[in-house]
Amino acid sequence: MLKVWICYFYAVTNKSKRMKFNLYPILIIAALFISCNRPVYKNPHVLIETQLGDIEVELLPGKAPKTVAAFLSYVDSGYYDKTSFYRVLKGEELPTENNTGIIQGGLWQTNPAKKLTIPGIVHETTKQTGLSHQSGTISLARTAPGTANTEFFICIGDQSPLDFGRRGTEDGQGYSAFGTVFKGMDIVRKIQAQKSHGDKFDEKIEIHKITRL
Repeated sequence: MLKVWICYFYAVTNKSKRMKFNLYPILIIAALFISCNRPVYKNPHVLIETQLGDIEVELLPGKAPKTVAAFLSYVDSGYYDKTSFYRVLKGEELPTENNTGIIQGGLWQTNPAKKLTIPGIVHETTKQTGLSHQSGTISLARTAPGTANTEFFICIGDQSPLDFGRRGTEDGQGYSAFGTVFKGMDIVRKIQAQKSHGDKFDEKIEIHKITRL
């Protein structure tokens, strides 16, 4: 409806030079109307746009400031454009209830050379942050502590064994949780349900891009 009114006033101004300058206040009001209808969040949100749908994630800089800062720097640099989800764990492969697991994505499948040039992030444990790997938690994948960078995973169901001091990592340091899915867990589960063998998807699940909201 707003677009119809703008088009109407634009047409009128083409007929009369006298009304030309009346268009600018209308456009300003329209822009303010649109901006006022955007949600304002306490914490930064990002949108993961995939071929199967969108996932909105709330990041928690008050809990994991170094991890969030690094992740947002990757987002702002466009590192996740045309990347993918490539790794999956499903309920039948884990000693937990059905339909649990993780999906993992990042640069590894589409641009591994770029990933290797990015320095690791200081490891923020769940003991430090007070976070836990619950359903919807987003966290960084790693090998040794301090090696994590662009690769991330999203938890489906209770994955608290991945916390500090639990059995999910050999060194007991766990993984660096830094946010949670705000909207789109149905898309997370839809991605998890795609055909796979072992811990790899049969086909690449494309991430079109990740952007700030």
